[in-house]
Amino acid sequence: MKRRMFLKTSGMVGAAAVATGAAACLDAAEKKPKAMPTIKLGTLEVSRLVLGSNPFWGYSHQSGDRDKEMREYHTDEVIAKVLDEAAANGITALASPPDKRWVELYARYLAGGGKLKIWIAQCHGPPEKMEQEIDYAVKGGAKAVFIQGARAEQEVGRKNFDMLRRWVERIKGAGLPAGTAAHWPEVPGELEKRKFPTDFYFQCFYNVSRVGQWGSAERETAIAAIRKIDKPVVAYKILGAGRLPAQAAFEYAFAKLRRKDGVCVGIHRGDAVDHVRQNALYTELLT
Repeated sequence: MKRRMFLKTSGMVGAAAVATGAAACLDAAEKKPKAMPTIKLGTLEVSRLVLGSNPFWGYSHQSGDRDKEMREYHTDEVIAKVLDEAAANGITALASPPDKRWVELYARYLAGGGKLKIWIAQCHGPPEKMEQEIDYAVKGGAKAVFIQGARAEQEVGRKNFDMLRRWVERIKGAGLPAGTAAHWPEVPGELEKRKFPTDFYFQCFYNVSRVGQWGSAERETAIAAIRKIDKPVVAYKILGAGRLPAQAAFEYAFAKLRRKDGVCVGIHRGDAVDHVRQNALYTELLT
């Protein structure tokens, strides 16, 4: 299926029927993407679509009931199945915090022949434990590490750039690509201005930690900031934490991002078993 045909076919359905239209497109396509485009995070090559893990751990950004539903659904066995489905569809990397459950689960998964081989660690511990958490992620097999957005913003807000730099340098000292994440769109530019030794950034499409909104203006502000960064940027929450139809969200993201940039999207398999394949096909056909 050619990209033009995909867009034409999907454009024939209205917003209310986008899921039906996407399913029709997918039925006409092969069961797996032909080739997943890649990007480079420093020296690490990963698929342009990175699998997110928020649904695994119950971070829905919707409601407490939704959080509980996600946590209860995603047993270790279900998570392992999602990882293998992602690998089978050309996704090569997953981003997840280095919490004990994940590190032990991932070790068992790999020992059992798991196919998804690249874990990008999102370190989110308190400042006094951040260096310990970075070391734990490295020891646990992470192939790249970045500082979670809320933690990076906390230090930027305090003008505590020296501490944030030490965290990035600790990752680099372990021989891994290093990055930071942000909800605030000005953070990557501020760190670049200060010549931080980052290899990549993760940037949220919505500045909800400060503005508390999920509007189109927030996306445009984030995109404008991303386009000023020469290093690779992985955009996350491109679906507004499940508030936008996947097809429209992927179309917007890939129309605005540069080829060096990627997206990070998690899936709640309890909503639809085919979401991994759909997202992988969107990435192939729209880039």
